[in-house]
Amino acid sequence: MTRLLVVETSPRGEHSISRNMTRSFVSQWRVAHPSGDVVERDLMETDLPFVTAPWLRAYFTPPEQQSPEMKDALRLSDELVRELLSADHVVIATPVYNYNIPAALKAWIDHIVRKGMTLGFDGKGLVENKKATILLASGGVYTEGSPIRDRDFAPHYLRLILGVIGITDITTIAGGGAKAVDMRQDTMESFVAKLQPEIERAAATDAECASP
Repeated sequence: MTRLLVVETSPRGEHSISRNMTRSFVSQWRVAHPSGDVVERDLMETDLPFVTAPWLRAYFTPPEQQSPEMKDALRLSDELVRELLSADHVVIATPVYNYNIPAALKAWIDHIVRKGMTLGFDGKGLVENKKATILLASGGVYTEGSPIRDRDFAPHYLRLILGVIGITDITTIAGGGAKAVDMRQDTMESFVAKLQPEIERAAATDAECASP
């Protein structure tokens, strides 16, 4: 069974552009994968702690030497890693805050980049034969010719991190100029509809398997 993991980050609920992009994506993905399974990880509903000293002590301790307290410190991280590894396609939907990703998404990244699980001890990514789609909603527009194109940091960072853990089949769908919806210069439906062709293509595409 094909499995889709959806990681949501926006705190704005139904008023979130990125969540509405996700809703459209999941709808199209279900059409292309009628027997597929969708796993949702909403970071606004996950008590996701930032990395702490006890977490790091557990992280750097071999599993067979970890105390019960250490195992407990890594429990949620282990769960997030299992979700990632069991997925065939990962969707990360996020707003852009001050040219970067929200703190909750950065925390998720810190929990899923795990030596020996998603990253080899030699630095090679272990998460292979998976596809990722990044759905971004930003107030700014970063297309070719934009005066702020050099500030388009968030998608580059996400692609870098995904590549580090081994996911290289990545599609980015950028909902630039999303502030038009908040300023009532555009409707949510109209804004997302403009991205629909890109969303449909990404949702219908399966992961490219790595060469043997």
